Amino acid sequence: MPTARETTDIRPADPLATPWSRAFGLRVPVVNAPMGGVAGGALAAAVTAAGGLGMIGMGSAATPEALRREIDRACAITGPFGIGLVDWVAARRPALLAAALDARPALLAVSFGDELTWVSRAHERGIRTATQVFTAEHARRAADAGIDVLVARGSEGGGHGAVTMATLPLLDAVLAAVDVPVLAAGGIGSAASLAAVLAAGASGAWVGTGLAACAESLLSPSGRAAMLAADGADTVVTTAVDVALDYPWPAHFPSRVLRNEFVTEWTGREDALRADTAARDALRAGIAADDPRLLPVDAGQGVGLVTAVEPVADVLDAWCRGAAGLLAARPAGH
Repeated sequence: MPTARETTDIRPADPLATPWSRAFGLRVPVVNAPMGGVAGGALAAAVTAAGGLGMIGMGSAATPEALRREIDRACAITGPFGIGLVDWVAARRPALLAAALDARPALLAVSFGDELTWVSRAHERGIRTATQVFTAEHARRAADAGIDVLVARGSEGGGHGAVTMATLPLLDAVLAAVDVPVLAAGGIGSAASLAAVLAAGASGAWVGTGLAACAESLLSPSGRAAMLAADGADTVVTTAVDVALDYPWPAHFPSRVLRNEFVTEWTGREDALRADTAARDALRAGIAADDPRLLPVDAGQGVGLVTAVEPVADVLDAWCRGAAGLLAARPAGH
């Protein structure tokens, strides 16, 4: 288990506390999305140190060895941390789920699938559970399976997810459907958007894009540069990257990424891409070379709010101070 160290207190953010965040021992109701290839041990440690819940993310190419390596990198973490897995990856590599359970995180999130036997395995270890949901019915099924906290992930979000509903309408629907805590995800990357989802009833915010370019993330130099240069109109929903890399993502979970030459050329032409070995090989080579023309960069529609490479602590402090001020300034009765 990671060892502890002292953290700074963020008193101005205390007004944002929710029953769920207090129960988890958090000072701020923010969780970093477990972004594969971005949310490693250093990012998780920084988020927890800043008062939120740091998550280590294992994506499409995850291995047990990679997970253990990132847990080791989070050795200075204080307080709770979580691990996020992709359902079909965990099914292919049972040792990955075993490694996650052995780490005894405070929260285990497994998303993008309907197989839920992992929930009882986590609960047997005293580990609380989470999953991303995309409709009210999906939320009800997850709650009925005993999952402890749901993540209502709207279509604005970066990376993989359903494009069924936007964040606020989905949050409303999920809150009406279940009695378990619900975190909001998708398009949250500022004091105003954090305040908005908390005011709408979310127990916290699950944030990816807004933290992906932070100094502690694993994002490559070209990925950071692309995020800093982009705005919300520069994202596209596609399955081309997964097709090229032979990742068996369900078609109803495309990924929202930044436009580049590869994405522009092949989105909508996935059948041709399957037959084009040279194009698929070029993408792999481009990723290895960190070539911005080819490199897939997951990003949500809030990417235009990412304008600098900053430490996690500075980003969360600014959001939480601002959100607390906005919520405190609401007229009485609102």
